[in-house]
Amino acid sequence: MTGDWGGRRQWLEDRGVTILGHYLEDTSGNPVGGRAQAVRYAHEFGLGADIDFRKLTGHDIGIMHLLITERAGLGLGTSILPALDSVQQIFGSGETVRLTRWSLEHRFGRYADMEAGWVNTENDFAQSTTHWGMSIYCQFQTNAVCGMPQSLAMNSGYGWYPTAHPGAYLKLYPLGTERLLVSAGVYNVDNTISNTHNGWKLGLGDSTGTYLPFQLGWKTGDTDEHGALPENIKVGGYWDTSEVKIVTTHITTFEPSNVALVSLPDESVRGRYGGWFEGDQMIQRDHDGSAQGTVIFGSFIWGDPRTALAPYFATWGIIRKGTFPGRPDDTVSLGGKFLVVNPKLTDYARYLQSLGEQAYKPSQENSLELNYGWRPTPWATIRPGMQYLWHPGGTNRYPNAYILDFETALTF
Repeated sequence: MTGDWGGRRQWLEDRGVTILGHYLEDTSGNPVGGRAQAVRYAHEFGLGADIDFRKLTGHDIGIMHLLITERAGLGLGTSILPALDSVQQIFGSGETVRLTRWSLEHRFGRYADMEAGWVNTENDFAQSTTHWGMSIYCQFQTNAVCGMPQSLAMNSGYGWYPTAHPGAYLKLYPLGTERLLVSAGVYNVDNTISNTHNGWKLGLGDSTGTYLPFQLGWKTGDTDEHGALPENIKVGGYWDTSEVKIVTTHITTFEPSNVALVSLPDESVRGRYGGWFEGDQMIQRDHDGSAQGTVIFGSFIWGDPRTALAPYFATWGIIRKGTFPGRPDDTVSLGGKFLVVNPKLTDYARYLQSLGEQAYKPSQENSLELNYGWRPTPWATIRPGMQYLWHPGGTNRYPNAYILDFETALTF
């Protein structure tokens, strides 16, 4: 949006310094359903830089990534809908200024890539594929889809954007191309890092354990514009060494405060685990050389049945780029989620009901989103849309909610 700054921006990039900036806002309101009706606005400003030391100094030390974000505003969240996943993907992680990334990445030829510093797991494990230069997951406003399948963050110490955790990864490309990926990482687990006052926390004082993910990736086909239609598959898993309470302690998320939690199981276990599958396929291209086409995707997440709030979670979507004549960069996106609440919570709620308590049985929370991404310029996206939320909060306590969305994204 701010252009080339009279040639200074290109001058900096030629010397290895790339300046990055963005603004993103999510406004949502629920005229129908949920606990109450409201409209909420939330935004994020981001400012960062990538510094290529080979260009800057002549020494191939690597690329330093730096990103600082500022979030503010309100969400429909637990007080209005409620929702187990935020319907505004930009709301959360402490509405504050925070260090989001400060790391050094080094590429070892065509076969290996390594990064270490303060990072989030979402950048590199169970992350969205990019098509046409866009994150396909973040063509949606719901946080259930955008970024990564959200139950990974609900079920474990997975570090999500925009929080930054001490960590590192190693990616190996045995074929020398992106057609085959083998990767593993190590990240600190700190459940307090998303608190508002911890935006610049760099230490390990509140660590509960270590998050150890691994991932295999396959890419077939050619590019989005030429050749065979591209397909991507990722399979991964994790081990989190943290000691945590078993899942029944989450029952307070679902029940009114006047329900007596009789004989509540609250044992602790050390070590939790899970896995994921993600796939996407371009199913249609207007013609060879065209940047207009259609992509479908899906994911399935499985979590430790002892501790996972949502041990079964799936997302899906279809995105069409190129809508009307003269609108080659606009998109239409349809997708949603299926979230199954841990049956152990349902069983405990049924036990409370047998004692005469007015408890609600958690079961599932599903959603659907339809939106239109209007791109009047390469640096602006305006995305009106709608969502429908079945069983807000994972029970039948509140009516299904209809949500109207409006998202604006600017790249500086």
